[in-house]
Amino acid sequence: MTTLISNTILWLHILAGFTAFLVAPGALATRKGGTWHRRWGKIFFGAMAGVTITALLLTSIRPNSFLTLVALFSFYSAFSGYRVLYRKRPDLGQRAKWFDWAAALITLFAGMGMFYLGFFGNSSGAPVFIIFGMISTMLGAGDIHSFLRRFHPVQHKYDWLYTHIGNMIGAYIAAVTAFAVVNLDFLPMLIRWLLPTLVGTPAIFLWIRVYRKKFAVYPVMTSVTKSEKIQP
Repeated sequence: MTTLISNTILWLHILAGFTAFLVAPGALATRKGGTWHRRWGKIFFGAMAGVTITALLLTSIRPNSFLTLVALFSFYSAFSGYRVLYRKRPDLGQRAKWFDWAAALITLFAGMGMFYLGFFGNSSGAPVFIIFGMISTMLGAGDIHSFLRRFHPVQHKYDWLYTHIGNMIGAYIAAVTAFAVVNLDFLPMLIRWLLPTLVGTPAIFLWIRVYRKKFAVYPVMTSVTKSEKIQP
């Protein structure tokens, strides 16, 4: 019975991961803020939530500390990228809720846990633990810092957009990593774990740089009317 349950959860996990892997390019390729961009983005977010829930269920049957921590990190990247859309206007009260704080703190401690496993776990995969731990810790700490900062008078108007882009692409990198680890068995395990991150991280910076140049005419948050349309 346990085997049947675990196999069912595994197939649901694979389905959710495959969905996230397929729909993310649609969100990236469509016009930002457009109808299809939002639709693909919501499907991607839901798929990443499914990946995380099923991963946690699987690790509750077959305990695996590292996969649990990676699942939390992967989901938080998508969660943070999605939730920042609801904090675009802190001057109008759009600020972090209690669940934003809780998720950021869990991610911060998950990253610290991966650091610990990397340095003291005596595992051949220590570099993976350390790198993912560093990313997870920086992600959680960065969001906590932004929550504490709240509304700064010289805050860049499009900070929320850069956070959205970086975190959503980061979540997609996690989905690609899972695909590589499972399917690209002709490559060494370390390469499968790290190659998507090594390729995807520069892509995040380049993509954000494009938008920074595009919006250079709006360098800082200036006074805007409260009637400005806000769409998640």
